[in-house]
Amino acid sequence: MSAVFVEAPKRLVDVTIDGATVRVPEGSTLLDACRQQGIDTPTLCFLENLTPVNVCRVCVVEVEGSRTLVPSCSRKVEPGMAVHTDSDRVRTSRRMVLEFLASTVDVSLAGPDVGRWMAEYGADPARYGDPAPPHQAGQRDAARPGEHPVPDGSAAATVAQPVKYDNDSYVRDYSRCILCYKCVEACGPDAQNTFAIAVAGRGFDARISTEFDVTLPDSACVYCGNCIGVCPTGALMFASEYRMRRDGTWDDDGQTVTTTVCPYCGVGCNLELHVQDNQIVKVTSPLDHDVTSGHLCVKGRFGFEFVQRRADAG
Repeated sequence: MSAVFVEAPKRLVDVTIDGATVRVPEGSTLLDACRQQGIDTPTLCFLENLTPVNVCRVCVVEVEGSRTLVPSCSRKVEPGMAVHTDSDRVRTSRRMVLEFLASTVDVSLAGPDVGRWMAEYGADPARYGDPAPPHQAGQRDAARPGEHPVPDGSAAATVAQPVKYDNDSYVRDYSRCILCYKCVEACGPDAQNTFAIAVAGRGFDARISTEFDVTLPDSACVYCGNCIGVCPTGALMFASEYRMRRDGTWDDDGQTVTTTVCPYCGVGCNLELHVQDNQIVKVTSPLDHDVTSGHLCVKGRFGFEFVQRRADAG
């Protein structure tokens, strides 16, 4: 009989969060402990299926004895920790981070949570004056075939960097990019291991770029779309969604989501079909699915057009 190795049980650690004692498994993060207590902790660069990179700093909390605020998404719990999640120092930091982001990029598609957090922390980006554009398009970026202007009426319409629409699968609108690194992690070691994109430049010149700043079709991209699946702001978007938003026909409330199994192979990836007006408009995958962990290949994420065409033919 072959031996079955069972992981040793984890020791439980007691920490104090906002005056209440919380017991969590050793190795848990402060964010895990906060969520166990039902504490609403804002996050932008964190996602359960990616390695934390600590760049947005909106999840910071105050740990007694620590000189600086710490990112709760990556800081591991330690016995006897005393943590404050709603102190004046924490609230001021979160408010300023949200203000800085919203004063530089268009966060209107970042989801209802961002708007709720901005209201909760009293974030007022307008107090910094007119919105500052993100990294401007360089000489090589300025005018490329297939790049479309931002739709009229959007907050990003004045940004010099054009929308990159150089393939049929997805659109890149870096006027919405907050440099959360999620797309880089998903394209790299956390999922696809293609390394088609990375952060180029430093400081105010930092931006997401392909290798040597080439167009997407000339890069190493395999069009898995995992970068779209993790993008929190709409900087990366299905071409179908982009076109519908541009035409004013996108309707989140009018969509249904149906979970099914991908038909292309026997791996068993789960798909979430987003359907509007009896048409599949995009495909995602559950973050907690054992097979995909939210990631898909090009067929699973983009290979749904045949459904529409078959229905049309019928």
